[in-house]
Amino acid sequence: MKADLERISLTMSEPLVSANETIDTRELMLICLTGEHGLIGWGEAAPLQAFDGVSDERCLGALQRQLAAIQAAPQNATGAELLEAARNADPLPQALAAVDTALWDLAGQRDGVPLATLLAAEPLARVAVNAVIGADDPADAAYQATAAVAAGFRTLKVKVGTEGDVERLEAIRVAVGPSIAIRVDANGAWTVEEAQEMLAALEPFGLELVEEPVSGIESVRELRELVDVPIAIDESSTEDGAIAGGIAQLVCLKLGRSGGISALLAQAALARSGGAEVYVASMLDGPIGIAAALHAAAALRIDMPCGLATLERFDGLDGGLLAPSDGAITVPLGPGLGIGPAEA
Repeated sequence: MKADLERISLTMSEPLVSANETIDTRELMLICLTGEHGLIGWGEAAPLQAFDGVSDERCLGALQRQLAAIQAAPQNATGAELLEAARNADPLPQALAAVDTALWDLAGQRDGVPLATLLAAEPLARVAVNAVIGADDPADAAYQATAAVAAGFRTLKVKVGTEGDVERLEAIRVAVGPSIAIRVDANGAWTVEEAQEMLAALEPFGLELVEEPVSGIESVRELRELVDVPIAIDESSTEDGAIAGGIAQLVCLKLGRSGGISALLAQAALARSGGAEVYVASMLDGPIGIAAALHAAAALRIDMPCGLATLERFDGLDGGLLAPSDGAITVPLGPGLGIGPAEA
């Protein structure tokens, strides 16, 4: 099987401010696997070192080893065997996500059906999504929130863990009114004591959930006993026992961190077996990553809004087939992912 790799850089239309860092550019790695009859499967690796600890250089090296293993595999190797060969060459999840996605894309194209249909008997046709508010200034955040609601979003995710969280949330709630769901994401910035204090201060604004308020499952477990707002684990989900252990009420799953679509579906099953609700989010992925996560969310029939409406944050990208409408994204109907890099 022929395998190709290229790197691309996307520029944010406005910087995204979070407790970890301010992001203004995004480096991605695209792979394409050429299978039988010239079919091409696309995959994307999107490490983000400030959030997952994986550098671009580490991911690039892993991808090069994985693709070399795929090219050296027997011509009649199955998709599962190719994925295992890649894993044996280098187990880095962020790189495996690209390989797994490309193999699923090929399988869908070979069978002539959308990827979600391969994954589940009755996938969702549309996946509900939230808007992300990353502005630091309260007036700017309120403006972004108002624009998102006008575009049809019913759920807003607000980055917190920096100065002025209370003022920012107050401005947003005043701007959008009481019927819009607001969730906050601290990216593990708070201690247990700080989280308890901040969530009490934010309580008047009616939070749907708080994502990664503290870092580490022991701190999450402690905080859960102290606050009423539902907690979602994100970065802490990588710890042993976090996903299946019922540590939090919700688990935020991400394609790159999981290691691809196959692993994400398995993690969702584990989380649900432990009583947690799941949703899928992007780590500012590109179009291929968003399409893959969208098919996975559709197959899982996730009801709550997912964090996949992020493509419009990049200069020159309007989302294309993956653009949200009325707070949801329609799952592409073409075979496999239903898109290529030029179609998003």
